[in-house]
Amino acid sequence: MRLSDFDYELPPERIAQRPAAERDASRMLLLDRASGSFNDGVFRDLPDLLRGDEVIVVNDARVFSARLYGSRRGLRSQAPSRRTRGEHLTAEIEVLLTREVESCVWDALVRPGRKIRVGERIVFHGRQAGVSSDEADALEAEVIGRGPFGARRLRFLNAGDLMAAFERTGHIPLPPYISRPDAAEDRERYQTVFARRPGAVAAPTAGLHFTPAILDRIRARGIEVCPLTLLVGPGTFQPVRTDEIERHEMQTEAYDIPEATAAAIRRARSAKRPVLAVGTTVVRALESAARSAGESIPPGPGEAAAYLYPGAEFRVVGQLLTNFHLPKSTLLLLVSAFAGREFVLDAYRHAVREGYRFYSYGDCMLIR
Repeated sequence: MRLSDFDYELPPERIAQRPAAERDASRMLLLDRASGSFNDGVFRDLPDLLRGDEVIVVNDARVFSARLYGSRRGLRSQAPSRRTRGEHLTAEIEVLLTREVESCVWDALVRPGRKIRVGERIVFHGRQAGVSSDEADALEAEVIGRGPFGARRLRFLNAGDLMAAFERTGHIPLPPYISRPDAAEDRERYQTVFARRPGAVAAPTAGLHFTPAILDRIRARGIEVCPLTLLVGPGTFQPVRTDEIERHEMQTEAYDIPEATAAAIRRARSAKRPVLAVGTTVVRALESAARSAGESIPPGPGEAAAYLYPGAEFRVVGQLLTNFHLPKSTLLLLVSAFAGREFVLDAYRHAVREGYRFYSYGDCMLIR
């Protein structure tokens, strides 16, 4: 299959730049795979649209302030000079932390990447109001490795509580299609209401529509809501760089499935009750777990390696709540695998015509 078969036209004004005024006021397009029809709805009606015997699985990953801004300090191997003794700081460097490798060591994407060499140090200062720019409070990291497309490995030198330092110094890593700096509201609105475990560099955006009141209404119907954790990394958004989609290689992402969640899914499958995945990250975790253990869902940690495109078999997930995704993306391929390429693209074209809001802060679709 060709990547060009998964393209669609999206006017820039359809890309949501800010969250809806109320989380559950987002629109929701309802897709029925059996009839091949779709209808317009509103997310806050979700509890009434469910059968009542589903197991809903959500991702409780929490986004951390993974975008840092800093300056190059110079090569450690350079002979001392007046410039290096004065620790002259150069032009701004943007760093997006992507994965913790070990204590104090992180993989990251660095921009501009070509100029940042192994051995250099980067000093990070907060650019938020009220954050000290005092040298003594600054984070500092040394580049200890490099990879393709601006990838670097950093060792943070003034360790302490790194996550607290990231929250103090860093910024919420809004996606590049949101053409504004992060704001104070993003620290709350770019998190789901069930976010618990920090370490994600992007929100599991299908979960952004839920509120405590919606969850109460769902549970009041006797529906189980169960968490898992998949720490969303850049692999989820890695562009497909080959026109033959079968040749793309997905990056893995770490997940963890609690015993209670695994047990609930096993009970649901045994009773032929549907498992509703909230977001593509949940799909990847559950389908990867099933493939690693002969279709059962074992509890505990694992690596989400499943690359799902049309023709893939879904062994666990029977329903999907998801936002709208970028053209030619692995996420659009996954949704097309679940519901059919033409059906999904027809629904996307309808959503464009009807003024739906797209991507992370946008509207959603429920596929049954």
